[in-house]
Amino acid sequence: MRLTIIDKYILKRYLATFSVMLLLFAPIGIIIDISEKINKMIENQVPVLKIAIYYYHFTIYFMNNLFPIFLFISVIWFTSKLANDTEIIAILSSGISFTRFMRPYIIGASIISVFVLLMGFYVIPVSSEGYNNFRYTYLRNNGKELMRGNNTDVYRQISDNEFIYVNSFNNESQMAFNFSLEKFKKEKLEYKITASRIKWNPKDKTYSLYDYTKRSVGIEGDVIEKAPEKKMKFSFDLEDLAPVVYIAETLSLGDLNAFIDKERKRGSSNINVYLVVLYKKYSVPVSAFILTIIAVSVSSMKRRGGMGANLAIGIAVAFSFVFLDKIFGVLAEKSSFSPLLAVWLPNIVFGILAIYLLRNAKR
Repeated sequence: MRLTIIDKYILKRYLATFSVMLLLFAPIGIIIDISEKINKMIENQVPVLKIAIYYYHFTIYFMNNLFPIFLFISVIWFTSKLANDTEIIAILSSGISFTRFMRPYIIGASIISVFVLLMGFYVIPVSSEGYNNFRYTYLRNNGKELMRGNNTDVYRQISDNEFIYVNSFNNESQMAFNFSLEKFKKEKLEYKITASRIKWNPKDKTYSLYDYTKRSVGIEGDVIEKAPEKKMKFSFDLEDLAPVVYIAETLSLGDLNAFIDKERKRGSSNINVYLVVLYKKYSVPVSAFILTIIAVSVSSMKRRGGMGANLAIGIAVAFSFVFLDKIFGVLAEKSSFSPLLAVWLPNIVFGILAIYLLRNAKR
């Protein structure tokens, strides 16, 4: 597919305006965030280097979350300028159809979609971890405890026939209380291990069990083994006891798929939260096409209010998209609503709107 001079001109304006929009809004976001959190940072004596690293992650996290708004406004901005300068009228009057006029926009949306897709797979998870770790460590009261969410009465299935339970888990001391492990064989209890405390030993990657008791179930009678302290190796790790509340956001695509499979086998109650994160990695790039079509359809004609009217419409549509995306995301996380439908519903709704506006714009 050969690009004409007009294609290159529009594509260059598309990508340049979007890049400038990101560069303009990123410092504004940082300044607002600093003004809100500076007192907390001073109070907790956060090192300058950690603050600098945090704002690197914050910038990526911030731009990813508001990507639809930045894209929509940038397309509205430069397309409205083309319309006000009668450049679009000149292009269409030369015999180029509106569909053909859209080609450089679609190419630009494709470039941005691939970029956002790869960022979501590999870069955003790293920045999400850095952003959230800093917030919970330095900016929230009892943040390190909140990172682990509900760490009481933790019950997990760690394999097809093994189940663990702890009454409470302390991440700081890496210790759990009232621990028990049950292993079944053909739906019958094979043995049960209990301990008043269990502590992780990072040096040799073992667990120390205090007030250790193992009860092995036999045909002729049970065998009981006891010890004040015993070191053992298990197939589970600390994340199995109490994963951080934002764990799914910090995993790359392959790790996230493996994590979801593991949590699904365990019957995790947070599975919808993890699925929403997974599906958004694919839905957000698709939104680039939908929002581009809407933006071009809305701003390709001159209006009485000029560029201001187009921007007002654009901002309203963009925020409506983000609002629906957040609403349905929370709905899926907190209820039995399908995560797949919740994530893709905004794209479906605005996709229908895009088709309607595009048909009217062609006329």
